[in-house]
Amino acid sequence: MRRRKLFAASLIVSTVAAFVVGPQQAVVGAGVPPAADASRTLPATFVQGVDNPYYPLTPGTTLVYKGVRDGRSQTDRVFVTDRTRQIQGVDAMVVRDVATHRDTLIEKTFDWFAQDDQGNVWYLGEDTKEYDRHGHVTSTEGSWEAGVNGAQPGIIMEANPQPPDGYRQEFLAGHAEDQAWILHRGGSLQVPHGRVHQVLRTMEWTRLEPNVVDQKYYAPGLGIVYEVTVAGGQEVAKLARVVTR
Repeated sequence: MRRRKLFAASLIVSTVAAFVVGPQQAVVGAGVPPAADASRTLPATFVQGVDNPYYPLTPGTTLVYKGVRDGRSQTDRVFVTDRTRQIQGVDAMVVRDVATHRDTLIEKTFDWFAQDDQGNVWYLGEDTKEYDRHGHVTSTEGSWEAGVNGAQPGIIMEANPQPPDGYRQEFLAGHAEDQAWILHRGGSLQVPHGRVHQVLRTMEWTRLEPNVVDQKYYAPGLGIVYEVTVAGGQEVAKLARVVTR
């Protein structure tokens, strides 16, 4: 997951309360999600492929995102490969994410996902590399694999996401600690790719970067269609097009 600088940890509580809690509701789930401990284990049964409506992974599909990161334009090409990687006995799908600024490579990541028989999509790790303008690797920070050096798997998308669910997405202490909350389900959104409906809105945060709060919007049949930093930064990415082979 993307990494940024630190600030004030108290921001997460007020932000969750502002987005999740209505004027007549009590504060529910406004702290660390129940799933945010480091003891999560994989369920016994997984299925072949990933067809969760809010996080479908169809081999051969490329999702192209246009946006801004660190003050410059960025294009992300997320390609669902037909490869798998066995992690803790699970055949995880391999997804390649390549970020560029114009024709310059910024970052390349291979993410690993699998779906259990209930429909939850699990995040089993990532191999990420950042590059300088000469094409040399400058960092692999944020890389992790479930079962290696104490890393634990997480949930990237629930089978039936509902507010105010909270869950840990990844866990390698001090390196990968992203968490997410469901804020809203329903409504429509316009992105460059087109108008989408039944949108799911989430918030993401990590104690490693406590000043940064992101929101992501998911659409059925597509996955992420829009993401934006709402505190601690100015990142934005919108789904521009979908290419299938």
